[in-house]
Amino acid sequence: MEKIKRYVIFIIGIFINSLGVSLITKANLGTSPISSIPYVLSLNFPFSLGNFTIFFSLLLILLQLLILRINFKLEYILQIPVSIVFGYFIDVCMALFKSVQPEWYVAKILCLLAGCIILGIGVYMEVLADVVMLPGEAFVRAVVFQWKTEFGITKVAFDITMTVVAGILSFCFVKRLYGVREGTIVAAVLVGFIARFIGRHLSFLNQVLFSSADVKPEKQQQNAISIVIGRQYGSGGHEIGRVLAERLSFDFYDKDIIQMTAGSTGYTPKYISQREEKMTNSLIFDMFNQMYVYSQEHTAPEDAIFEAEANVVKEVSQKSNCVIVGRCADYILREHRECLKVFLFAPIEFRVKRIMKTEGLSEKEARKKIQQNDRQRAEHYRYYAHQIWGLASNYQICIDTSAGMEHTEKMILEMLESIKRKEG
Repeated sequence: MEKIKRYVIFIIGIFINSLGVSLITKANLGTSPISSIPYVLSLNFPFSLGNFTIFFSLLLILLQLLILRINFKLEYILQIPVSIVFGYFIDVCMALFKSVQPEWYVAKILCLLAGCIILGIGVYMEVLADVVMLPGEAFVRAVVFQWKTEFGITKVAFDITMTVVAGILSFCFVKRLYGVREGTIVAAVLVGFIARFIGRHLSFLNQVLFSSADVKPEKQQQNAISIVIGRQYGSGGHEIGRVLAERLSFDFYDKDIIQMTAGSTGYTPKYISQREEKMTNSLIFDMFNQMYVYSQEHTAPEDAIFEAEANVVKEVSQKSNCVIVGRCADYILREHRECLKVFLFAPIEFRVKRIMKTEGLSEKEARKKIQQNDRQRAEHYRYYAHQIWGLASNYQICIDTSAGMEHTEKMILEMLESIKRKEG
């Protein structure tokens, strides 16, 4: 039953894909990179865009076979009927949009953007279904598998190659650039971004639609107590957490999480430390990592790091009593009953003086570093936890550490005792 549901969603997804491709094409500002070669060929030969999409897809499947050889799985053959269906869907949709002929440039832009949104929805549904890859993305997967390249870079290189080849063909046929324009670049950037954006905000759909097979009950050691500490940069969160753990004889986790994550992701500790809890702007992040939405096996490095760190946080919180600093632990352990969520803050001047002393920076350098780290932590937290960083309602206690370490520890311990009594 679930398999049928997935294929129904997939078929609907590729039909929506064809609607998006057709509308982008009708904008007459170029088409998406993967459709650019079939489109240029359709303008110069007596075959439709859908026909050439099928021919080109079959070529990509053949190239996968040559690249993968014995690693070409039998299930990949399903790309053939999918390509045929997709090609005919495109022709049907081109016929449906026959009367769509925008003349004004603004109208063309609106048509292009509408097509990108529709295509992004279709790509999201294709990925949600998780049954078959379209030949374009499957070809990239084959290259990554065979030559161990990085998926994101390979996908970008593939899109650029398709666009350049289409441009060369247009010059060969009509002596000018035709069929490849600014719309091709816009589609290349926006479609994956839109699909990724939808996927983040509708991530619950996978559980709702396929919960029977995908969701397993989470086991937790009921007696394990976790104290999780969110903190402004320079407020002393690491030091307070470490001292608190020693006083309670709890395990302490901060930088150790980086080492543990490195073991499960294959990334080096240095690589992880440069990327964890750091995000300048979520929209820019999605823009740069939009190509990963096309892959069911590869994840953007930052997403992979967050997922791995989340697994580490869950694992250590179930193993023994512990204090965990940062890593969105309050959000990750939001369903854990025996978990004290703490946020530490302090006035900017207090933090500036502390960073000047501990890191040997000038006042200007310390202030800049604090602002930068706070901004990155807030954006990272908002992106993955979907909440406001430092918002009091996300925690059980928020403490101004400028009142002193002993005062901070005392308040945390009193709150911990209160929770124990309540649970008892």
